[in-house]
Amino acid sequence: MNRLPGLDLLRTIAIVWVMLFHSFLVGGLGPDFSWLSRFGWAGVDIFFVLSGFLIGAQVFKPLQRGEPMSFGRFYARRAWRILPAFAVVLTLYTCFPDLREAPGLQPWWQFATFTVNLLIDYERNQAFSHAWSLCVEEHFYLVFPLLAYTLTRRPSVLKCVGVWAVVVALGIVLRGGVWLHDAAMNTQRNWFIEDIYYPTWMRADGLLVGVMLAALRVYRPQTWARWQERSNICLLGGLATCGLAFWLFRDRTGLLANTLGWPLLSSGFGLLVIAGADPRSVIGRWPLPGAGWIATISYSLYLSHKITFHLVKVKVVPWMPHSGALLFATYALAALVGGAALHYLVERPFLRWRDRRSTADHGRPLSGTLKVPVTTDR
Repeated sequence: MNRLPGLDLLRTIAIVWVMLFHSFLVGGLGPDFSWLSRFGWAGVDIFFVLSGFLIGAQVFKPLQRGEPMSFGRFYARRAWRILPAFAVVLTLYTCFPDLREAPGLQPWWQFATFTVNLLIDYERNQAFSHAWSLCVEEHFYLVFPLLAYTLTRRPSVLKCVGVWAVVVALGIVLRGGVWLHDAAMNTQRNWFIEDIYYPTWMRADGLLVGVMLAALRVYRPQTWARWQERSNICLLGGLATCGLAFWLFRDRTGLLANTLGWPLLSSGFGLLVIAGADPRSVIGRWPLPGAGWIATISYSLYLSHKITFHLVKVKVVPWMPHSGALLFATYALAALVGGAALHYLVERPFLRWRDRRSTADHGRPLSGTLKVPVTTDR
């Protein structure tokens, strides 16, 4: 299967950036490098745009050819992709409290039903809280095929653009209204995380941008090709747009950032995805050594890195000289080893079994799958 180095690079940046952001669990990177991790939360938004783009194309392609939508097959493939590694990590968090990066953990059933992002008591239960983004994606997997099937029965540019505009506008209004209400109430709980940052209906912007790009690629290939011809301009425009969004996010919990900031940031990442999907662009032309492998294990890395950080902090660091470079290398190596172990021992065997079963049942891979790295098939 052909690889797209640009998408590998974006996925690698996303997971590394998230882990740098979560390095606060082990003392951070120090004052000299705090700027590097400050906006690391945005790595999740790169994942959202990539997921919307790639899953969107998988759903749209067979629909565009007039093939029936196989909901059961889609949901089964998503389940085998997501659940095995997730179940292993959830079992570790639930059964072995010493592995937790924080003492409190929400009830296991909230993770198992992917509702923890809607029910979390963040002040008391921060362990495995990064599962919130997986909940958002699972809700997307549940709803999107139904929406795509409905919208494409009679395809219309006006209808799709209208849905996109309504969802973006509702997100801005909803986040703004909740922000104004909670700020006025002046409660002591962490309402920004619980009411704005985690809930699925607040974080649809990135997924929506990815889906719109997928629709453009599938239903308007000539327009998509024209955008690809200007991929390096898209790259510069994406960097500039992200820079403007980060300027708004100087106050991460502020009103302006949490109304206009999210769609602006997602649009910037969408332009980067256009560039990354073009093998002629600056970021898509040459593979960065190691990026493809990190992208391959990125899901397992995301699930396991907080456990790994915590184990190194309590088991290894007390026996080490306190050298910044050595500590950083130790945490990085441990995270890679932990993520690789989860990937090769759990995630990959189930993916191979899924693909063998799919080929045996249908005689070919999933219809509409893009010729892109397996790592992007989230």
